[in-house]
Amino acid sequence: MDFLARAADALWNPWLLGLFLATGLVYSVGSGWFQFFGFRTWWRATAGSLLCRREKGAGGLSPLQALATALASTMGTGSIAGVASALTLGGPGAVFWMWVSALLGMMTSCGEKLLAVEYQRAGPDGKLRGGPMYYIRDGLGSPLLAACFCLACIPATLAGGNLVQSSSIASSLEAAYGLPRLSVGLATALLAGLVMIGGLGRIAAVSSALVPAMALLYLGSGAAVLAANWTRIPQALGLIFSCALSPAAAAGGGAGWTISAALRYGAARGVFTNEAGLGTSAMAHGAAQTDHPARQGMWGIFEVFLSTLLVCTVTALAILVSGVWGSPPLEALTGAPLTACAFGSVLGGFGEGAVALSLLLFAFSSILGWSYYGEQCLSFLFCERGRRKKKILPVSSKTGYIFLYRAIFLGGTVLGAVWNPQAIWQLVDLCNALMALPNLAVLLALAPQALALLRDWLSGPEGKARKI
Repeated sequence: MDFLARAADALWNPWLLGLFLATGLVYSVGSGWFQFFGFRTWWRATAGSLLCRREKGAGGLSPLQALATALASTMGTGSIAGVASALTLGGPGAVFWMWVSALLGMMTSCGEKLLAVEYQRAGPDGKLRGGPMYYIRDGLGSPLLAACFCLACIPATLAGGNLVQSSSIASSLEAAYGLPRLSVGLATALLAGLVMIGGLGRIAAVSSALVPAMALLYLGSGAAVLAANWTRIPQALGLIFSCALSPAAAAGGGAGWTISAALRYGAARGVFTNEAGLGTSAMAHGAAQTDHPARQGMWGIFEVFLSTLLVCTVTALAILVSGVWGSPPLEALTGAPLTACAFGSVLGGFGEGAVALSLLLFAFSSILGWSYYGEQCLSFLFCERGRRKKKILPVSSKTGYIFLYRAIFLGGTVLGAVWNPQAIWQLVDLCNALMALPNLAVLLALAPQALALLRDWLSGPEGKARKI
C-alpha cells in the first residue's frame, strides 16, 4: 500500500491542496465573502426555514430532503474517525487547516449546488437529476471531461463511500461490544441492500430520519465532554493555532509534525467530511425542486458549516480537552477508538456507546448516500453521455448494470469490515484526488456564471422565482 500513499501524496501536495483553496478563494472573493457577511441571509434561508413545511415537487426532492441525503454521505466516519486520524498524522495544527478549508469550502459548496440545480434535467425516469457531470457537459460543453469525472467517482463510492464506512462500523462495534467484524459486515450489507432497492425516494426518507437523530446524539454527548472540561478549551485552542503556525516548536520538536503535514491531513480530512469540491453531494442537491438555483446553494453553505465547523470541531476539541490524546498509555490509539476513549473519559460506558452508535448511524447513512452517487454516475455514462441522448440502452440492460453495481457495492461493504483501515484511508485520498481535479477545474471555469446567479437571487429579498 506504499504505492497508494505515494500516489495520493503526489496529487495532494501541493497541487490539489492549492486548487481546493484557490477555488474557495475565488468564490469567496467573487461573492464578497458571502459566507461571513451574508450570514444572516444564508442562515435564514436554511436553518430559519426548517419550521416551514415545503412539499417536494412531482419530479424531485424538497430542498430539505436533498440536504438530508447529502448530509447522510458527508456526516460519515470522517466526522469521528477522520478527525482523530488527522490529529494523529498532522497534529493539532491539522484542525486549523480543516477550519480554513471549510470556511473557503462553504462558497465552493455553494457554487456546486447552485450549478447542479441550474443544469439539472429530467432523467429517463422523469425524475430530476443533476451534479458535476451535467454542468461539466452542458455548462462547459465537455462530455469527455464529464465522463472522466464519473469514472473517477465510481471507485470513490466504493472506497470512501463504502469500504471506509464499513470498516469503521465493524471496528467500533468490535471494540465496544466484541462483535465479529465479518458478521457486522454481512448485517450492514443486508440492511443497506434493503434500502437501496427503493431508490432515491427511500434513501431520502431514511436519511431524513437518521440525520437529525445522529446529529443530536453525537453533538449532545460531545457537548457534555466539553462542558466537563471547559477550563481546558482555551488551552486546546491555543495548541491548535500554535501547532498550525509552528508545529515543531509547539511539540517541542519531538512529534515530527510539520506545517505541510498539518495542511495535508487537515485539508484532506476536511474535504472528506464536507465533500466541498468533490462534487458528490451536488448530485443529491441536483435532485431538488426549488425556485432558484442560488437558494439550494444556501443549503450547500449550511452543509459545510454543520458537518465540519460544528461536528468535526466538537470531535477535535473533545479529544484534546479530555487528556487522552498524546498520553503514553493511549498514544497508539487513532481513528474511532481514540474518539470513543475521549468521550468515555467523561461519560464512561455511555460515552463509548454513544460514539459507537453515532458512528454506526453516520457510516450507514453515508453508505446509502454514496450508493446513490455511484448509480447516478453509471446512469450518466450509459444513458446520458450525449447532450440530447436520453437513452442508449434497453431497460433490461440498464437494470443489469445497476444490479451489478449494487452487488459489487454490497460485496465491498462486507470486504471493508475485515480489511485494514489504514490501507483504506490511503485509497480514499487517492480516489478523492482523481475525482476532485476535473470538478475543481470546471468550478473555476464556471465561477463567473455561478456568481452571477448568486447576485441575481440576492437582488431581491426573497430571490427571483424561476422555473427550473
